[in-house]
Amino acid sequence: MSGAGAAVLGWALLAGALLPPPPVRPQPLPQPLPHDHRDVQQKEAQFNTTYIDWVDANLLNIYAFNHSVRRNTTEGVRVSVNVLSHYKDRPVLFVVRQKEAVVSFQVPLILRGLYQRKYAYQEVSRTLCQPQTKAEVETQHFYVDVSTLSLNTSYQLRVTRVENFVLRTNERFSFNATAAQPQYFKYEFPEEVDSVIVKVTSAMAFPCSVISIQDILCPVYDLDNNVAFIGMYQTMTKKAAITVQKKDFPSHSFYVVVVVKTEDEACGGPLPYYPLSKDASPDEPVDQHNRQKTLEVMVSPAITSEAYVRSVLFCLGIFLSFYILTLLIACWESCRQHKRKGLLAAMDSPSLDTGHSRSIPNSFLNHGPYDSYGYGSFGNGSSSSTEGITDSLASAEVSYSYVGEWSLENVASRPRLDSLSSVEEDDYDTLADIDYDKNVIRTKQYLCVADLARKDKRVLRKKYQIYFWNIATIAVFYALPVIQLVITYQTVVNVTGNQDICYYNFLCAHPLGNLSAFNNILSNLGYVLLGLLFLLIILQREINYNRALLRNDSHALECGIPKHFGLFYAMGTALMMEGLLSACYHVCPNYTNFQFDTSFMYMIAGLCMLKLYQKRHPDINASAYSAYACLALVIFFSVVGVVFGKGNTAFWIVFSVIHIVATLLLSTQLYYMGRWKLDSGILRRILHVLYTDCVRQCSGPMYVDRMVLLVMGNIINWSLAAYGLIVRPNDFASYLLAIGICNLLLYFAFYIIMKLRSGERIKLIPLLCIISTSVVWGFALFFFFQGLSTWQKTPAESREHNRDCILLDFFDDHDIWHFLSSIAMFGSFLVLLTLDDDLDCVQRDKIYVF
Repeated sequence: MSGAGAAVLGWALLAGALLPPPPVRPQPLPQPLPHDHRDVQQKEAQFNTTYIDWVDANLLNIYAFNHSVRRNTTEGVRVSVNVLSHYKDRPVLFVVRQKEAVVSFQVPLILRGLYQRKYAYQEVSRTLCQPQTKAEVETQHFYVDVSTLSLNTSYQLRVTRVENFVLRTNERFSFNATAAQPQYFKYEFPEEVDSVIVKVTSAMAFPCSVISIQDILCPVYDLDNNVAFIGMYQTMTKKAAITVQKKDFPSHSFYVVVVVKTEDEACGGPLPYYPLSKDASPDEPVDQHNRQKTLEVMVSPAITSEAYVRSVLFCLGIFLSFYILTLLIACWESCRQHKRKGLLAAMDSPSLDTGHSRSIPNSFLNHGPYDSYGYGSFGNGSSSSTEGITDSLASAEVSYSYVGEWSLENVASRPRLDSLSSVEEDDYDTLADIDYDKNVIRTKQYLCVADLARKDKRVLRKKYQIYFWNIATIAVFYALPVIQLVITYQTVVNVTGNQDICYYNFLCAHPLGNLSAFNNILSNLGYVLLGLLFLLIILQREINYNRALLRNDSHALECGIPKHFGLFYAMGTALMMEGLLSACYHVCPNYTNFQFDTSFMYMIAGLCMLKLYQKRHPDINASAYSAYACLALVIFFSVVGVVFGKGNTAFWIVFSVIHIVATLLLSTQLYYMGRWKLDSGILRRILHVLYTDCVRQCSGPMYVDRMVLLVMGNIINWSLAAYGLIVRPNDFASYLLAIGICNLLLYFAFYIIMKLRSGERIKLIPLLCIISTSVVWGFALFFFFQGLSTWQKTPAESREHNRDCILLDFFDDHDIWHFLSSIAMFGSFLVLLTLDDDLDCVQRDKIYVF
């Protein structure tokens, strides 16, 4: 080789050494063969045999089972396993492979509670879903695969047949269940049964459990973390009941699934301390050991469609009978009126013996309205000219009438006390002398109705008509969103199957269509029908009164309690709305819509008190705007009390103070007939009155009767305020309603007593109404306090109060409360309407104010 060639070769070798080597293609790694991955051992297994075996990461155990299935016979199969090792981080996986379903679970079984708490269970039992067969007899195979990634792990496996897997009608069956060992059973509808009620009971309240009704589908959701995925379900402590209709299940059969929950919080129980051990990690599952519950299930037929028809006709018959009774009483009263007119005409006709007209003896004349009774005094008795007239004319069935200087002719011809030039109330009250006249009249020691009925009738009629139009407007705006909301509630219940949303009496809840408890809705029909009847009675009375005014009837113009019907119309409308809203509430009674059932109860109590006060104080009664504003404030406090008042000391202090202050202000308003002012000088005037009447000289109150009523009212209200502050009742809505009812009863009792003391009498119809209404109220309250459910507790705790139906196998205690309370309210309204009918022929300057 020449020297030049050697040089070129050397440079080439040097360049090759400096250049990077060419890339090398990677070779694929060899794949392990299947038999190198895990050993598989398949064993033919038998029922009712316990297999104790082991498994590790390199072993897969398969147990093959077979059993015969008949077309008309359902047999339950249950797989029970128990892992004997304690490798919680590497559980054993069990997979059950069936013809139409696969069930898998790990042991230890990890279930989660609130706040992602973990609970571990070593013993697990699951019932297998049984597929249907079309053949007369079919042999079905299923396999249980056992595997794990842990080291050598021991376990026990046992497969058994479930006795009494198919529930029989009206037969009780007892069983045990845990969170990791749920139970479910099958029920098939008999041919003649369209609906059944599934009742599950237990002697122990805890552990909390869930009852679910599911269609015959695989898989069955029977664990705490998936039982709510399908079907209807409700939590349970001691009682649970679900009404099931055949039309909802195409196969005419269903599963009754019972699951024990990992925690009791959903049923009102306490949450356990977590973790249970001081050394345990918060992420480490807690072993709950033997959390077992013994239960008893029974499926019984529900009522038939004939029972629905019978109950509807019964309900209609009861309340339509009041229409018939009212018509008969109206005919009887009309006959009495004709007889009375004939008797009066005979008394006014010339006597056959003397040729002179008959007249009432002079012993009834020349008696002033205050001769023997001083308003504000208890000591003067009740004898007056009114009493004498009552005694003399009662036997002749002639109402109070006067002749001589108090004759009705003179009354009709004398000038009116009020101005008729304007129908606007503001025009009447603008003059300073009229305002001064008010002070003179209303602060007199002795008052009669004529002193407080001086305003134009047209003015007052418009004033009190506003009560009706306002409550009608409130009813429309209140009812429409309420109806929409409860329909949404019912839809949510039907779609989700969560029956914990609504607090029914599930032992007596009869569905109809999409409604879950039709009986609770139907029983409210009485409020609507009787409210409508009351409105018709008021309309008839108003028509008769207007006809009398057109005839210039002296009795209608200047006698009796002034007739104003606006408040009566408002009361009837409120009664009808109470029925409608109570029905809406019972579509889905719960914590969020309780005020639907109570709002118009407050209004009815308030309107009754206003009407009672209006009877003898027509000029100074509250306006509709101020009255409804106060009632709105009451409803506001009702909502706030229910939401925030439970155990809240600050709320009860504030409410008690407001209650007492409002009582004092109302007492002052009533005592001084509105002739006082709440301004910066009120404290100075109070101190002046106390000094002059108590320190300087000890003088009694000017208006003794009023003072007695207000003192009693303050004692009762202060006592109720103290009771609320000390006891703090959980049911604030009922507590607030009790305050209104107590004040109404107190005022009504005072009115009756003062009426009798004034020499007035109570006619037969109002007397019968008072007696019968009192009796009905007593029975109604008895059924009200039975307490079949309460949204103040959890749904499961509420169901502990559920009871069976007691009337026609359709209505429960609360339905009877609806029946009786609607009748009692109607009777109470009639008492207010007819209580002063005995004064229709008595001049207003002879009717005392109290």
